[in-house]
Amino acid sequence: MAKNYFYNLLLSLANLLFPILSFPYVSRVLGPEGIGKVQFIFSFAQYFALIASIGIPIYGMKEIARHRDDKEGRSKVFSELIAIYMMTSAVLSSLYLTTVYSFSYFSPNRDMYLGAGLMVLLGFSYIEWLYTGMEQFKSIALRSVAFKLIGLVLLYLFIKDRSDFRAYLYIMMFSFLGNNILSFFLIKDKIKPIFAGLELRKHVMPLLFILGTTLAASMYTDMDTVLLGFLSNDKTVGLYTAAVKLSKITLPFVTSMGVILMPKIAKDFAEKNMLEVQKTLDQTFRFLIFFAVPIVFGLAILAPEFIALFSGKEFLPATSSMRLLSLLPLIIGFGHLFLFLILVPSGRNREMFFCVLGGLVMSLILNVLLIPHFQEVGSSIANICSEIIVTLLYFYFIKRDFSFTYDWSLLAKAVLSALIFIPVIWLARALSLPLVYTLILSIAGCGITYIGIQWLLFRNNFVVDILDFIKMKLNRGEG
Repeated sequence: MAKNYFYNLLLSLANLLFPILSFPYVSRVLGPEGIGKVQFIFSFAQYFALIASIGIPIYGMKEIARHRDDKEGRSKVFSELIAIYMMTSAVLSSLYLTTVYSFSYFSPNRDMYLGAGLMVLLGFSYIEWLYTGMEQFKSIALRSVAFKLIGLVLLYLFIKDRSDFRAYLYIMMFSFLGNNILSFFLIKDKIKPIFAGLELRKHVMPLLFILGTTLAASMYTDMDTVLLGFLSNDKTVGLYTAAVKLSKITLPFVTSMGVILMPKIAKDFAEKNMLEVQKTLDQTFRFLIFFAVPIVFGLAILAPEFIALFSGKEFLPATSSMRLLSLLPLIIGFGHLFLFLILVPSGRNREMFFCVLGGLVMSLILNVLLIPHFQEVGSSIANICSEIIVTLLYFYFIKRDFSFTYDWSLLAKAVLSALIFIPVIWLARALSLPLVYTLILSIAGCGITYIGIQWLLFRNNFVVDILDFIKMKLNRGEG
């Protein structure tokens, strides 16, 4: 457990640091138009890759976890799912190429769309679900960090002016596909491929349910970018992309605890050990509230400083969007907890589908109504409303079918503790320091006061546990 969390924390830190080190440079070189063009093409190809995945990343993780200690059973499940994945990747690649060649809209940058098509054709190489189901977090983390570092070096070497947006797309693809392909070649000790006696049909119905859920979920989370591209222009997409990236930059950390605990909770559900499930939920809920609430306040209040520092002053019109989207770490954090720690391991596929379908309908309606009038701000409103609807529907079905409890007082205490950020940041700005120092001072001041209030005023056990752990380590060091 401790080692798994360490490696997942390493991966979360890499996912946090990579955009911090890469996006400020790329956004300043390519500008809003270049960023928007690349993000639209990448998102468009991802839709086809998502359909090709047919829900296997979620379904496969749960199935592999069930056969974690049975290599023969694990190998059979993997072989069956990868065979399905290869077939769907081939079919969707053909459909993608037909679409790109059939509509004149894609002709100005057809070469980029064709290049991005590799993400569809090679989509089956994404097998992190195998490693996650086996709790091989060390392998996942080390490979991901290595390819992120290589990608970062390539960005600095090849992105030099505004005409290099093609190179940006291909470097993004390299980081994504390179990691996948390497992981595919490292599985020989984990599974033994089986080519005969495969039972593909038994997986079809569960996969179709999860595909519907995943597709609808992706459509309401990524549809805003695609519709924004069709209904506005590359610059607007670029502004929105900057706001979304900065708002979601902490998501891997906020959801890291759930990723680590999902294989365990899937096993507890299979064994109907609801007491252990409740303990896991309590642990994750406490972690989520403690970190997500101050992140929301910090992103919202410091939005102009974050955008100016990490994207450049050209992107400052995205401030309003970022302030709206700053709610995402908390809302998605709750959604991730409800979905991956309760609904997925308990097999509530039908309920999951209806939840994300609600988000899809909300996203479609609001995006079409708001984008023509409010551009990227309209997409931000649609994004937040869709996430809220989905999370509330998750919660409704869980309350209907389970009797899990949550300590909601932690949320109120965290919000009250985070209100101190307003005067702290006001004082930091009043000093008129350079931008980077204002941010550092604000973050440090907010962090210290938040932890202090949680510990001294509310006696938050999470803080107490962390401090006790540090004291224990220090005492051991002295001994």
